[in-house]
Amino acid sequence: MAFIQAHFWSQALLKQVAFYAIVPQTGRGPFPVLYLLHGLSDDHTIWQRRTRIEIYAQEFPLIVVMPDGFRGFYTDHDQGPPYGRYMIEDVIGFAERLLPAVGKRSGRCIGGLSMGGYGAMRLALAHPEMFAGAHSHSGALNIAVTRKRYPADEFYRIFGPNPRGTQHDLFALARRLKRRGTRWPKLYIDCGTEDQLISHNRAFHAFLDKLKIPHAYFEHPGGHNWDYWDLHIREALRFHARALGISG
Repeated sequence: MAFIQAHFWSQALLKQVAFYAIVPQTGRGPFPVLYLLHGLSDDHTIWQRRTRIEIYAQEFPLIVVMPDGFRGFYTDHDQGPPYGRYMIEDVIGFAERLLPAVGKRSGRCIGGLSMGGYGAMRLALAHPEMFAGAHSHSGALNIAVTRKRYPADEFYRIFGPNPRGTQHDLFALARRLKRRGTRWPKLYIDCGTEDQLISHNRAFHAFLDKLKIPHAYFEHPGGHNWDYWDLHIREALRFHARALGISG
């Protein structure tokens, strides 16, 4: 695998940004892409530093792009930068011009952990025409009940005074998508049974079940830590390989 570090201009954020990418060196491109998102306190380097993602990705003819999402929750802020637009237009737009990527829905998946798990689900549900699949590890999926977990001023700037029913609310996005009858991305959700966000994941899983929306859901022993994510990213990669129709 080739390892690429890219620095480029974001028109949405009006600043320089970066991503890491892992790219196959064998086989014939173009290759499908997994956009792999980090959590609240990290940056684009963290998956490479804390897991064996480069080793695990060698099993598949797959590009893995790991962008810097800052503390943006991968959504357009109520009072601030459009981090959702940044992901769709700048990160994906630039990555698929730079790299030997398929560049269409059938060759594009997204996933992440914690804040990135929320971001992956939000982007996939808001833009189902763009992603074949999405996964979340330990995701902050029930954003309407997380207010006490984050600084109040930061929460309000990002989500507004009440995110329930807005573009930030995964439950509202899923309900709208179900009503429209749009083709769904394949969804995969997991969380550790000792994770403080397990209630978020159980609530979203139950909601998807209620709407009869197909998805894979798993609970495993473990907490909100890199031991858990390093283990279960391997399962997510296999899930994406099936969603993309590729084999190792």
